[in-house]
Amino acid sequence: MRFIVRLVLPLAFVWPAHGAPLPPEQVGKTALPEPQPSWFTMLGRDASYIFDAADGEMKGLISHSGFSPAIVSLPSRKEAYVVESYYSRGVTGTRSDVLTVVDLTDLSTKTEIEIPAKTAALSFRHHIGLLGDERHVVVFNMTPAQSVSIVDVVERRFVGEIAIPGCAIIMPTGERGFLTICGDGTLQLIRLDEKGLEAARVRSRPFFVVEEDPVFDRVVQTTRGWLLVSHEGLVREVSVDGDRIAVGEAWSMLDVADAKDPKDSKDSKDSKEEDPWRPGGAQPFTMHRGTTLLYSLMHKGKVDTQDENGTEIWVFDTERRRRVARLELPVEASHILSSQEPAPRLYVYDKDSKLHIYDGHRLRLLRTIEKPGVGARLLQTLTQYD
Repeated sequence: MRFIVRLVLPLAFVWPAHGAPLPPEQVGKTALPEPQPSWFTMLGRDASYIFDAADGEMKGLISHSGFSPAIVSLPSRKEAYVVESYYSRGVTGTRSDVLTVVDLTDLSTKTEIEIPAKTAALSFRHHIGLLGDERHVVVFNMTPAQSVSIVDVVERRFVGEIAIPGCAIIMPTGERGFLTICGDGTLQLIRLDEKGLEAARVRSRPFFVVEEDPVFDRVVQTTRGWLLVSHEGLVREVSVDGDRIAVGEAWSMLDVADAKDPKDSKDSKDSKEEDPWRPGGAQPFTMHRGTTLLYSLMHKGKVDTQDENGTEIWVFDTERRRRVARLELPVEASHILSSQEPAPRLYVYDKDSKLHIYDGHRLRLLRTIEKPGVGARLLQTLTQYD
């Protein structure tokens, strides 16, 4: 016993010299630094984690319901908008849906706007969109009838619901318009008036066949409109000119060598045809609008493998419509996102739940965030459009 006392007493006397008592935790609002172009968010299970790609550090966290598709940021008002669904007994019981207004200066909740309890509540970036007037937020509903809820975030009120049967995805265009993708192979344009009510509706010509080669519901915004990519790797740019929906000519991500392995020849009886390259993943595409570079996760697979992780990243010059680089990944990845800095960074989330930050031009690994959070569902920047 005497031996034990001699060991413990010296430690008691030494402790104060090595560290002062911890100050009490201050509970309340914490000022957030001005968001930088290198900041991005990762939507996790019950929150969106904000990171700075420049140093890999987490800057803050936006808490929200686990039933949230995405966030929409509005830097000019230092606000973000989050769709949330809640159930009185966790995952059952009475449901209530709200559009939460988040203060980006301290990540606190400014207000909640009640909306119809119909939101799709899936992790799709374009199940929510902020229109060009910076006033109206459009939220996609599926109950299973498809519609959108219009919310006025200036007056903080629900405006109304617009039916969009057979259509989904919200692609803002112009001041008060948005496009949707429809199951008959067309696009639909809906324009709102100043009050947020439907003012016009236009349909495009059919340009794809769902049973043959559907387009991904992960769309990419450009400086002129939107890029739509099909499961077979066909790329089309769509835009709006007045009341006309323009669908550009399709070009392929794949050349002959990519679509089929050249080793598969008629001269070899033992040769076995390999699966072709295909785009795929939970978040397979991203674009750096300043350089018009399109990044895509790619894998070798059969038809209907559009959700499989990518084993490579391919980079395309969309102006010249050609591939300019490719990167073989050490670990399969499910999500990619480009920053919108002049020199882009590329964020890659892999199947081992690690976040990697690459130089977007040289495709060189810059750093890795080993434990970014629980269950990544979506990567976003803090710009108005991503």
